[in-house]
Amino acid sequence: MTVQSADAPAPALCHIVTPIGMLGYGVDVKQVDAALEKFTATGEPTALILDSGSTDSGPQKLALGGMTVPRGSYVRDLQKLVASARKFNVPLLLSSAGGSGTNYNTREIVKIIDEVAHRNPTGKFKVVALYADMDKEFARERLHAGVVTPCSSAPPLAEADIDESVVIFCAFAEYCYQKLNLGEQLDKYTRRGTFTHVGEILECGGLCAEPKGGGVIATIRLDGSFEITPMAPNATCTPVSVAAHTLYENTRPDTLFGPGGHIDLSNSQYELLEDRRTVRVRGSRYVYTKETKGIYQIKLEAAKLAGYRAMYVGAHKDPVLIGQMEKFLATVKGYVKMEHADVAEPWELEWHIIGKGDNGNVPQEVGLIGESLAPTQELATSIVAKAKVATIHAPYRGLKATSGNFAHGIGGLYTVPLGPCAEFCIYHLVELKEGEERGGIDAPLFRFETFEVGEEPMETNGTSAAAASEEPAPEVDDEKKKKIAAMKKQVRVLNADPLTSLSDDPTLGELATVIRSKNSGPYEITFDVMFDRESIYQAVKKSDILNTEAVARLFGIPIEHVIYSGFFDQARAYKVTTARLRNGKRVPAGGYMEDDVHGSQMYLPLLRKKLPEGLKNEVQKILDRTIFVQ
Repeated sequence: MTVQSADAPAPALCHIVTPIGMLGYGVDVKQVDAALEKFTATGEPTALILDSGSTDSGPQKLALGGMTVPRGSYVRDLQKLVASARKFNVPLLLSSAGGSGTNYNTREIVKIIDEVAHRNPTGKFKVVALYADMDKEFARERLHAGVVTPCSSAPPLAEADIDESVVIFCAFAEYCYQKLNLGEQLDKYTRRGTFTHVGEILECGGLCAEPKGGGVIATIRLDGSFEITPMAPNATCTPVSVAAHTLYENTRPDTLFGPGGHIDLSNSQYELLEDRRTVRVRGSRYVYTKETKGIYQIKLEAAKLAGYRAMYVGAHKDPVLIGQMEKFLATVKGYVKMEHADVAEPWELEWHIIGKGDNGNVPQEVGLIGESLAPTQELATSIVAKAKVATIHAPYRGLKATSGNFAHGIGGLYTVPLGPCAEFCIYHLVELKEGEERGGIDAPLFRFETFEVGEEPMETNGTSAAAASEEPAPEVDDEKKKKIAAMKKQVRVLNADPLTSLSDDPTLGELATVIRSKNSGPYEITFDVMFDRESIYQAVKKSDILNTEAVARLFGIPIEHVIYSGFFDQARAYKVTTARLRNGKRVPAGGYMEDDVHGSQMYLPLLRKKLPEGLKNEVQKILDRTIFVQ
C-alpha cells in the first residue's frame, strides 16, 4: 500500500549510511562524508554499515576460501571508510566479511583494517570480529536429533554432505541485536521488524533507487517507521522502487525469513515525502518462531569440492555445421570417450552454446565453450584437449571447409585449466537449544574477538600523516563539469518515455517497467514483473495471464517446481519463484556447467510473453484515455 501523509515524523532513533551494496565495489567518499557530517551534527546515533558477502557468486568462497573481489579492492574501500568513520567518530559495521563471513574471510578483513590503520594513522581503535563457523560434529549431532530441515528448495541433508563440506558457516543475528541497545522503547515485534527490514533494503545499497546504484541512507524513528534516501544527487526513491526491493532475491515479497523468525510485510506502507526522493516505510513486524513453533532456527551454509574443471573456447561460423550442432557434438563426445577408454574414474563433458538463434533461424556465428569435470586437473584438461581436437577436425555431413571447423585462439591458450570445482552441499535450517543463540567471548556457538589496531598520527609541519599522504583531487574544468552533468541527466531519464500505444503483436515486456530474474538463495530463481501505472497493473492482474500454471507452461517446467506465485500490490508487482533447474533436475548455483550464476538472464520467456486479445484491447483503452487527458 502506498500512502501520503502530512503527519510530522516521530523523533529519530538513529541514522545509517550505506555507501555501496558491496564492500570492494567502490565508494564515493564525498557523499559518505556529507551524509555523516549531516547526521552526526544532530547528536543522534549514526553508523556506517554495509554488506560484504553473498551466496550469489557461487560456492567458491565457502569451499576454496577466496573473497568476492581482489584484495586491493577491499584495501581501497576500507582506506576511505575507516578514515571517514574515524573522522566523524562513528562505528563501521561490515556483514559477511570478505564474501562469505567465514572465520577465514573475517580474519582477512581484520588484517586489511590493521594495515589501513597503520598506513594512515588516526589513533588506536578497537575492531571486534564475530565468528560463526560451525563444528561438523555440531551439525552431525543435530542431524541425528532430527532438527535439521532444508532451507528453500535444498534437498534433505545427508551425513555425506557434512563429511564432504570444507567449512560450515552459520548466518546469525541474535548477538548483534543484544549489543544494539537501540529502540528499547518499541515493542519487540516492531523493533526487530524495523531493523531487519531496513537491513534487507540497505544490504544492496542504492538498488532501491532510480536509477539504481551507489549508496543510500536510512533514518529509523521512535515509532518504528524509517526513511530511505539515495545518496546520489541524480537518484530518487519512490514508494514502488522501495517496496519492490522486498521482492529482490526473496522467494516471496511479504515474508522475509531470517534467524529466529521472519518479517511480515503484508501490511507495510510506503509514503513519498515532500522532497520527492525520500520514502517513509511503516508496518514492518517480526514473527518469532519461538512463539509460533517453540523453536529458534539458524541457517547453515557449506560447499564441497566436486572435482576439477577445464574448458576450451571458440566459435562455429559454417551454417551447415550450425544446423546440425547436436549431432556434431555427439561425434565429438564419442571421440573423447574413445581416447579415454582406459580411464576408470568418472568424468563429464558438456557444452555451453551461445547464439543458437530463434524461430528456426540459423545464426551467422555460434559461440562454443566446452567444459569438463573430472577427479583430477590432469584428466579434466586432457578431456577438453581431445574435445578441442575433434571440434576442429571431426567430419560432418555437407563439410566443405576441410581446413578446420572451429575459430579459436582467444587469449592465446589452447585449453584453460580451471582448478577445483565447488558445489553447495548445505543450505539448511537447524534448531538451537535454549540460550545457544547468544554470543560472547566464551559462547558455545557464536564468539567474538577484540583487537586493538592503529597508531597515533605523526605530525608533519602541522599536518597529520593521513592528510599528508592524500593525493590532491584532480582539477575538473568547466567543460568537463558540463559533460558530467549532461551524463547524469541522461542517466536519470533512461526508460522514461511513457507508453502511448501498443505494437501489433504486443508482449508483456511492453507493459512492464521492470522484468527481472535473480537467485533466491542457491536453489531457487525468482522472477519479478513490475508496472509503473496502477491501471495497467490492475488490468494485468485481472486478466489472470500470470499464475502458477501459466508460468509452468511458459518455462516448460513441471508445476511442482513452481514454489511461489502471487501479486504484491505495494510494488505493483507479480512475483514467481521456481526451483533452479538444469536439464530438468534441481541443482544449486555455481557448480559444474553453470552459465548464469546470478540467475539474472532467465527472465526472457516473461519478457516475450504475448498478450491475449482481451488484455491488449483493455490496455489500449487505458492508453487512449491517458493521451486524451494529457
